[in-house]
Amino acid sequence: MLEATSRDFNNEPTSLCSAFPTKDPSARSTQNHMDYLGIDMSCAIGSLRNGEFPEKDCLLPLISKLLGYCLVAASITVKLPQIMKIVQHKSVRGLSVMAFELEVVGYTISLAYCLHKGLPFSAFGEMAFLLIQALILVACIYYYSQPVPVTTWIRPLLYCAVAPTVLAGQINPTLFEALYASQHAIFLFARLPQIWKNFKSKSTGELSFLTFFMNFAGSIVRVFTSLQEKAPLSILTGFALGVVTNGSILTQILLYSKPAAAKEKKAN
Repeated sequence: MLEATSRDFNNEPTSLCSAFPTKDPSARSTQNHMDYLGIDMSCAIGSLRNGEFPEKDCLLPLISKLLGYCLVAASITVKLPQIMKIVQHKSVRGLSVMAFELEVVGYTISLAYCLHKGLPFSAFGEMAFLLIQALILVACIYYYSQPVPVTTWIRPLLYCAVAPTVLAGQINPTLFEALYASQHAIFLFARLPQIWKNFKSKSTGELSFLTFFMNFAGSIVRVFTSLQEKAPLSILTGFALGVVTNGSILTQILLYSKPAAAKEKKAN
C-alpha cells in the first residue's frame, strides 16, 4: 500500500497523510530563494556550481523530499492496475474482501486525522486519492462477487454511517488519537488475510503484480525517508511492516503464477 512519507517529526504528530512539511508563515521571509516546493536546493546547487558533487548530508535529504513528491504522484494511479484487471477479467478470484475493506478503513482514519489537524491538501492529497481508489476497488469486488450475502452488506452500511462522522472530526479527541495510533495495525491486518488466502490456495488469483510492486517500492521509500526525517520508532516500524507484507504478497504473485502459466501451456 502507498501511504505518504513522514513530515517534520520533531514538530508535528506524524501521520501516513503527512507527505510534506508545512511551513511556518513567519519563517517564509527567511527562506533561501533556492527553496522550491519545500525542497532546499541551495546546498546541492552550491556544490555543483563549485564543480563539486554534493556531499551525503546534503544529497540524502534532497533525495528524500523528491521521493516524497514522487509517492504522492504515484498514489493517483497505484490501484488502477488492480481495478483494471478485475474489470477486464470480470473476476475477483483469489481476492480477500476483508483485506481491501480494512484498507478503506485505514485510509479513512488517516485522511480524517489530516483534515482534523487542518493540514493543507499537499499533505493529505495522497490519502484522498488512495481512499477514492480503494472505495472503487471494493465496489468492483462486490459487483463481481454477485450474489453478495445479505450479511456482507452490514459492513459497507456501517462504514457509510460512521465514516462521515469520523471525516468531520465529530468524535471524542481521545478516541480520535486512539484510531490514529491504530492505523499501522489496521494496514497490517489488511494484508494478513490476503497473504493467508494466497498461501492456502497456492494461487494469487486476480491480484495485480503492478499494484503490489508499487506498494512494495513505496514502502521501501517510506522507510528511507523516515530514517532521513528521524521518525519515531513506531512510525518506522509501521513502514517496515509494509515492506514485509507487501513484499510477501509480491513474492507470492511471482511464485504462484508460474504453475498457472505452465498449466495454460499444457492445455494449449
